[in-house]
Formats: sequence, structure tokens, C-alpha cells
Amino acid sequence: MLTVVIPSYNAQDYLDRAVSSVRGFDQVEVLIVDDGSSDATAAIADGLVQSDPEHIRVIHQENAGHGGAVNAGIAGARGRYLKILDADDWLDRLALKRALERLELREAQGEPLDLLVANYVYEKQGKSHKAVIRYGNVMPRDRVISWDQIRRCRYDQYLMMHALILRTDLVRRSGLVLPEHTFYVDFIYSFVPVIDVRTFEYLDVDLYRYFIGRDDQSVNEQVMISRVDQLLRVNAAMVDAIPAPDEVPPHLYRYLVHYLRINCVICTVMLLRSGTQENLARKDELWAQLQTKKPEAYDAVRKDLLGRLIAMRSKPGRAVIMAGYHISQWVLGFN
Repeated sequence: MLTVVIPSYNAQDYLDRAVSSVRGFDQVEVLIVDDGSSDATAAIADGLVQSDPEHIRVIHQENAGHGGAVNAGIAGARGRYLKILDADDWLDRLALKRALERLELREAQGEPLDLLVANYVYEKQGKSHKAVIRYGNVMPRDRVISWDQIRRCRYDQYLMMHALILRTDLVRRSGLVLPEHTFYVDFIYSFVPVIDVRTFEYLDVDLYRYFIGRDDQSVNEQVMISRVDQLLRVNAAMVDAIPAPDEVPPHLYRYLVHYLRINCVICTVMLLRSGTQENLARKDELWAQLQTKKPEAYDAVRKDLLGRLIAMRSKPGRAVIMAGYHISQWVLGFN
């Protein structure tokens, strides 16, 4: 029923926890992708396969980055549905059991889903308060729905990769190929296939546990600033992918614009936080390219208050955005 792909690079300290959280379900195939690790990841993965060869497989490949590892997992998956689990994260087993039951129920009823949405939890090291991203205000629970039943998302809500269980053949038919040696490709993964989603369901369970807090983690602010080129590469891919408004259902287009807006905001904030004149110029270039390539999407992104503020060149506009950024960091437990 489900392939859980675990992209793994130098994950010797975490891989066993990730696999343990999803093994032992007859309906689940665990597919570890060892992305050219230089530590004990490959040996640990091989040992896990030997312990349960019926349900666990491993792909060893030369290092291709997170995107290259996910690409290999998509190509090698045998399950009808697909879940990406980063090696330093884990899934809640009771929530996974409920998700599997729901997928099987819809298949038995002749209503196979394109997408099953579940909640994800920010597991911040040393924090007793765990921020949970839920979607009950956006979509009805426990029934098959389409895009015309979707309400507007808050700014902290979008269908991040952690929230998604996608139909495998839909992901493949979408033509998704993630760029190699690039961080933040989860934005592309949770954008491109969603364009083809027509039937989905929201299961209100806290499934994905997103481990954050390491200094070297990709979502660390200084790391993001140092990799701003990769953020911009991901944003450009999303701009290229967004369809024209008349090519998809209206509520789907509204959601895609919302997600693109959030990514543009993240890129803009990191360019501003860097403090360099070069990156201030790149901020203006980002918005100019969106306007040139996809003028309808540019207008839609700018219609929103956040879109207007973030694209401003004035210092008051920047101050408002930076204040909002710091509040969001505190709420989600990054600080």
C-alpha cells in the first residue's frame, strides 16, 4: 500500500530511529536511499535489510544530494502511495496505522485518493512546547474532497512535504525531477505533483515528527543565508511550474499562489537578512523575474497584503516583514 522513502546521507545517528518508526507494518515498504554516505549509514542500512528483507530495501548511490535521493526513491518505489521521511525525522506509529487504514478503506470503496493530508509536529530539541501544523480550518476532516471545498490557508499553513502521502503514479506522471545537490527541494516536491491532485482527504492525526534544532540543519537561519542561491533555484522552479489560472480549478490556483508567495517571502527575508547590497539587488531581480515569466501569478501574489509588503523597497515595509519573521520563528520554536 505505501512506500516510505528515507533519503539518507551520513545519518548513522538517526537512521535506526526513522526505520523503527515505520517498520513492522505488512502494508509498508521501507526504501532507504543511501546517498553516498561516508559514515556508517550504508552498513546500518544493509543490516536493517538483512533483519527484514521482505519489507526493507536499500539503494546505494553516489552522492546526488537530497533531491537526487528522493528521485531515486520515487523511481524505485513499489507501493501505491508514497511518503518521504527524512532520515533524522520519524513517524508516529499510531497515526501511521490510522493513515494506512484510511488509504485501504478508500481503495476498497472505489474512491482511491490522489493525496492524503496529515499534520506534522516541530520536534524542537530542548523545547517542551511542540508546534503542530494542522489543517482543520482549511479542509473538512475524514471525507473525500476536491479543491472547491478548500478554504484559505493562514500564512503558517501550506502542504509541506511532511504533510503529504501522494499516489505514486501521480507523482511520476507529474514529471517531477528534483534538482540534484540542492537543499530545500521539498518545496518543489510539495508543489509540482499537487498541481495534478483532484481528490484528497484530511486525516487529523499528528503523523510526521520534524526534528529541528541542530546548528548545521538546513533550516537554520545562517545556513539558509549561506545557501540563498539554492533557495532562489527552488523558487525559480516553482515559478516555472505554476500553471495559468484557467488550466486548473480556481481554488487550486489560489492555493498554488499562496504557496509561491510563502516561498518568495522566505527568499526575500533571507536576502534581506544577509545585509549585502548584492542580495538586496537579487531581491528586486527575484520579483522582476516573476513579473516577466508569469505576470498573472505575479499580480496574484502581490494582491495579498504580505505580497505587497515583502516586495516593497521601503524600510518600513522591510521592518514589518522582519517583525513578522521573528514572531513566526518564536511560535514555531526555532528560537
